[in-house]
Amino acid sequence: MSDDYTPPKVWTWEKQSGGKFAGTNRPVAGPTHDRELPVGRHPFQLYSLATPNGVKAGVMFEELLALGYEGAQYDAWLVDIGEGDQFGSGFVDINPNSKIPALMDHSGEAPVRIFESGSILLYLAEKFDEFLPGDIQHRTETMNWLFWQMGSAPYLGGGFGHFYNYAPVKIEYAIDRFTMETKRQLDVLDRRLAEHRYLAGDMYTIADIAVWAWYGQLALGRLYDAAEFLQVQDYEHVQRWAREIDERPAVQRGRMVNRTFGELHTQLHERHEASDFETRTEDKRG
Repeated sequence: MSDDYTPPKVWTWEKQSGGKFAGTNRPVAGPTHDRELPVGRHPFQLYSLATPNGVKAGVMFEELLALGYEGAQYDAWLVDIGEGDQFGSGFVDINPNSKIPALMDHSGEAPVRIFESGSILLYLAEKFDEFLPGDIQHRTETMNWLFWQMGSAPYLGGGFGHFYNYAPVKIEYAIDRFTMETKRQLDVLDRRLAEHRYLAGDMYTIADIAVWAWYGQLALGRLYDAAEFLQVQDYEHVQRWAREIDERPAVQRGRMVNRTFGELHTQLHERHEASDFETRTEDKRG
């Protein structure tokens, strides 16, 4: 790493960039190996990992099941992105962008693939007519915040999280740049939540599920070991909102789905039945 690096006229992929995910990063798309995906007995097949984006899907399914929608039963299969599972041919067939989560819906006459976490939330909300307001004003406000999250979180994850936590060297300029943006985003949320219980108003929606998975967990000290660095406790309205959502039983279960880190009793590598939360966590299997 040099302070006087000058980019070449044409970039070429001649060396690994270093860092935690260097072994799987590459500048081309498509599969690296043939691998069929497993399929369980439920209508929905989720292929995921409990990153913030993966948590969105797990929480959404558990919220729907908590409301009594048996048609929302699902199998959740682990995709280990550190091992390159996302580049298997079966996964790429569902998501050509090789990112988790990816979902197959087998409930209709023809299977439907859904990729991108925001698309999964919207698809399920529309299919079950839940967590998405019916009136145009509040529906639009929900979509405003859903798309805000989809556009903003890369600055938090790929920007701040990468340079603060994962990059092989600490670059002051990069950390300062993305810390400033992350704190600005927290302030955007704090100002909104000072006036409203939830992001779209009084109703808990897919916008809250999406934003909480990133910024709620950040506020609760669960991302990048950065709570003190970012002084997340200063955003009191985000804190109130984050804690309220965190107390929802469906959210607590959704966080466990496809989780491979943290305390063993919080890890449910695969989810196939509701009883798995009691019988198949890693502390029970060890």
